[in-house]
Amino acid sequence: MACPVSPVGDIIFSRWTTPILWTLGHHGTLRFNALQRLIPEITPKILTSRLRQLERDGLIERTYHPDIPPRVEYALSDLGRTLTPVFRTLTAWGTDHLAEVEAARRAYDTARAEEEAWADG
Repeated sequence: MACPVSPVGDIIFSRWTTPILWTLGHHGTLRFNALQRLIPEITPKILTSRLRQLERDGLIERTYHPDIPPRVEYALSDLGRTLTPVFRTLTAWGTDHLAEVEAARRAYDTARAEEEAWADG
């Protein structure tokens, strides 16, 4: 039996998707440049690609305004807003448990380093 979380993870946890969705959820409707300023690590090419995919998935809405100059705005769709409780839950989990994860990593790394030092003699 396939993991039922995998298809969901593929949609919302692919690279850059979560920061884009979180930013739109947190800041509301944004133009491309504003979105990029809020996620400075993302390149314009990748942001464009992810926005298109998120629009295709129905998670965001793209609104074109034929002003001069034309402008485009992005916002969470109704479907995208259903992810807000998921992000809240993940944020709470991080607040409650990330320190434990970091401690476990340090303990693991220390133990591995000691094993390797012992094996190297």
